[in-house]
Amino acid sequence: MSSKGNVALVTGGSRGIGRAVCLELARRGAAVAVNYGGSAAAAAETVQLCRALGVEAEAFQADVADPAACEGLVTAVKERFGRLDILVNNAGIARDGLLMTAKEEDFTKTLDTNLKGAYFCTKAAAKVMLRQKYGRIICLSSIVGLRGNPGQTAYAASKAGVIGLVKAAAKELAGRDITVNAVAPGFIESDMTAALPDKTRQAMLTTIPKGRPGSPEEVAQAVAFFAAPECAYITGQVLCVDGGIAV
Repeated sequence: MSSKGNVALVTGGSRGIGRAVCLELARRGAAVAVNYGGSAAAAAETVQLCRALGVEAEAFQADVADPAACEGLVTAVKERFGRLDILVNNAGIARDGLLMTAKEEDFTKTLDTNLKGAYFCTKAAAKVMLRQKYGRIICLSSIVGLRGNPGQTAYAASKAGVIGLVKAAAKELAGRDITVNAVAPGFIESDMTAALPDKTRQAMLTTIPKGRPGSPEEVAQAVAFFAAPECAYITGQVLCVDGGIAV
């Protein structure tokens, strides 16, 4: 399925899953707006990798936890590319801690970025997509949002909230050919998981029927599926990319 001729905005697109999504959409012909929060160098590298695939690409700095910044981000992307067809709400953080010892500010910051950020960007992008009468919105949730995980109450709450956001927005926007779906990754290889102690990694692997971690590229394939024009009749869904954990 092709996204040729479409314009995609990927939040948190400078590295990890976000970068993999940018590159997969670029391979399928979409122009890519790479949003980043702090690392301009990493975002510039993602842009160059996308351009090497023969598409237009540009980096845009914005803190998704700031509603005004999200409005400005979408406006800047539309001014640069002329339209916005695909929004991928990927930007996120994890401030882990046990329920009884976790800090309130960490809970607030996690929800501000992971949930409110997805809400602000979806709201801003929907204004453009409603006028176009076309759009594909994909939010990155997590298997943790479906099953919970000890020490991740804030992260689980934020990612469960994303699923509720997706289902409600899907019903509101469906009449204008705008789909809203979620991808819920499981244990994916990343800088964060690479830093885990070997004992912790092995314990996590025992919970995965496939017996291995997933890759950012495997998550990107699921995002690209939802982003395709051919997926017009699929909305409000959650696709787990987790090696069978949720079975």
